[in-house]
Amino acid sequence: MPIRMTFLAVTAGLALLASQGSTYADDKAAAAVAADDNGKYTDKEGSPTFKIQEDGTVDWYSYSGYRRFNSECHVCHGADGAGSSFAPALANSLKAMSYADFLSIVAEGRKNLSAGKENVMPAFGNNKNVYCYMDDLYVYLRARAVGDLPRGRPAKHEDKPQAAKDAEASCMGG
Repeated sequence: MPIRMTFLAVTAGLALLASQGSTYADDKAAAAVAADDNGKYTDKEGSPTFKIQEDGTVDWYSYSGYRRFNSECHVCHGADGAGSSFAPALANSLKAMSYADFLSIVAEGRKNLSAGKENVMPAFGNNKNVYCYMDDLYVYLRARAVGDLPRGRPAKHEDKPQAAKDAEASCMGG
């Protein structure tokens, strides 16, 4: 599985960079679109970001992230990333979590022990329904974290770009 190996190698490299002791804080200014690659947006640091138009139309990847989150993540992290008794509110966590940290935690999982309570985030690096859509999940949760995307299903979204169709077919094996 060359895609899986490449994904884990990139994730490990990003995690190493993230562990170099830097602190991270995200906000609307940091999440601003700096580049557009056929509907896939990045910020000035090159991390994936979202675009919401004046009329509320969201980019395809944010919409896809909403769908994937509600398929795979909401059971523990609550509706719209608002948290639950099982897992933290990702709409808050992403305010202080870099893209590299997000990839590492989702792919490899983690265990936290606090006040005698153990919380476990399972590894999703083998789940194609998650790792093929990591950027989508990230941009959706990032939009929620900085307050630009309200709770609930986005009412309008851009069409699915050909690049998203191609990436999905390649990763999912279609």
